[in-house]
Amino acid sequence: MDNLLAGPPPTHLPDLPEAREALESGVKASDVAARFPAYPGAWAALAEEYFAQGHAVTSYAFARTGYHRGLDALRRSGWKGHGPIPWEHEPNRGFLRCLYALSRAAQAIGEKDEAERCLQFLKDSTESGHDALTKG
Repeated sequence: MDNLLAGPPPTHLPDLPEAREALESGVKASDVAARFPAYPGAWAALAEEYFAQGHAVTSYAFARTGYHRGLDALRRSGWKGHGPIPWEHEPNRGFLRCLYALSRAAQAIGEKDEAERCLQFLKDSTESGHDALTKG
């Protein structure tokens, strides 16, 4: 018998090993994003890089791109707009990092409401990912 009170099952994005391995081997994130535009990890790396350099608007643009590409991938993986997106599943991390990067960049450019929504979305999706990104 199904538990009618249970929430949706966790969503696990597929691994993109060629993209992941390229990024891990030191290929520039911009080159990985150009070759694998559906790979949120490359967009997250770009957003983080530009934020660290003080370029919040550019970081925001990269994070938003990765966020939307990640939402597309989540929907293709069965996500219905809510439910767990586990940090522990490594392929989910690119999207979750984009979500955090979007929150951080939105805050930096004065988009407080968007920053708060993104941070809440992150926390609702993965407590452990929220903690790793905000406290790490």
